[in-house]
Amino acid sequence: MPELPEVETVRRGLEPVLAGATLSTVRQNRADLRFPFPERFAERLEGASVLSTGRRAKYLLMPLSTGETWVTHLGMTGRFTLDGDPLGEFETDAPVRGPHEHLSLCATRDGTATRVGYADARRFGFMGLIPTDEVEAHPWFAGLGPEPMGNGFSADHLKARFKGRAQPVKVALLDQRHVAGLGNIYVCEALWRAGISPVAAAGSLSQARLERLTVAVRDVLAEAIAAGGSTLRDFANAEGGQGYFQHRFDVYGREGQPCRRNADHPVIRRQVQGGRSTFWCPVCQKR
Repeated sequence: MPELPEVETVRRGLEPVLAGATLSTVRQNRADLRFPFPERFAERLEGASVLSTGRRAKYLLMPLSTGETWVTHLGMTGRFTLDGDPLGEFETDAPVRGPHEHLSLCATRDGTATRVGYADARRFGFMGLIPTDEVEAHPWFAGLGPEPMGNGFSADHLKARFKGRAQPVKVALLDQRHVAGLGNIYVCEALWRAGISPVAAAGSLSQARLERLTVAVRDVLAEAIAAGGSTLRDFANAEGGQGYFQHRFDVYGREGQPCRRNADHPVIRRQVQGGRSTFWCPVCQKR
């Protein structure tokens, strides 16, 4: 599933086309994705202007001139396309035309019209229209922790959230109530950079180790965003291109390979935590 950097890459790709644009010729080609589309969805988008393009955790948020916010979750194979640009090459193809394109519209900005499409071969994504002044209280967003790239994410915040918790830090970091938008890949990478074992009890981490961890989280996310995301399997950015951060993973997917910090360490290990694969070095990542 696309993680925060992938969703941010899509947001940045859509921003020059959608921010400030007026929507027209909206066509909804099926009644539902993972959930039903909102009632009169196409009608409510038609004629609206997009005030901005934002992101909260792994959601895209586009406030409209109508007082509603268009919310999209990409699921596993959700893809926006611009003027039908072809997708890049991926490990597993995901069609973006024909029966897999579930929404299309025309976005006109500064006299330039762009055809925007949304396809979702597996239909695990979903869309909503929420009154803009009620977004934060909506069940999709209520209770989410701070953004990991924002000022609310700090060692002090994690210290307070993790206090007394015996839960492994890897699992705790994936809890969206502690920090919003962090996913499995980048948590593995950040823990390796910080030298923290994924099985360490969250509540046992010192202030100094949490400081290292927050810096590592910010750094790994910033690098992934700059590289355009990790392009895992069916993910594509808005322009149809690929990101390249996957080629720089230090631990994720490297089971059995030498640790990049020290080739003399035992090989990278994989284990399952909370139903997700964890990759880590058993020597340089300490409890």
